[in-house]
Amino acid sequence: MIEKIILDDTDRRILRQFQADPRLTTAGLAERAGVTPATCWRRLERMQEAGIIRAQEAVIDWAALGYTVEVSLRFTLDKTQPRAFDEFITAAREIPEVLEIQTFLGRVDVRLAVIARDMGHYQQLYRDRILTLPHIAEIEPLMHLSRVKSDEVLPV
Repeated sequence: MIEKIILDDTDRRILRQFQADPRLTTAGLAERAGVTPATCWRRLERMQEAGIIRAQEAVIDWAALGYTVEVSLRFTLDKTQPRAFDEFITAAREIPEVLEIQTFLGRVDVRLAVIARDMGHYQQLYRDRILTLPHIAEIEPLMHLSRVKSDEVLPV
């Protein structure tokens, strides 16, 4: 079981520096946070065990890899089918171009964030993979024009 911990000022300093540059060594992180390397290491371990720090991962710019189209697709599902959510989500996970799946309460049930190399690729993806997803009652595509803010850094 993950224990819940209360963060103090030292934990917050470590997290701020860690978010700013997760590639820092423990010694470098400790220096920037104003603590000893041993303290920094213990605090990081404790925050990882508590689930506060989930992972360190590479963030890849998919646009730099040639994906120029991003679309948000909002779905209303046929809720008369008892397994509509589960079957839709299972099928959507199989589409490599689906970057994110979110579920909602309200008129919209699910949102998919989808990328494509160009409009031709998106049209093929839409016809062959998206429209064949199970239990769709309604789809509303929203074409992304620009990303105004994209930040996963938390104000700790």
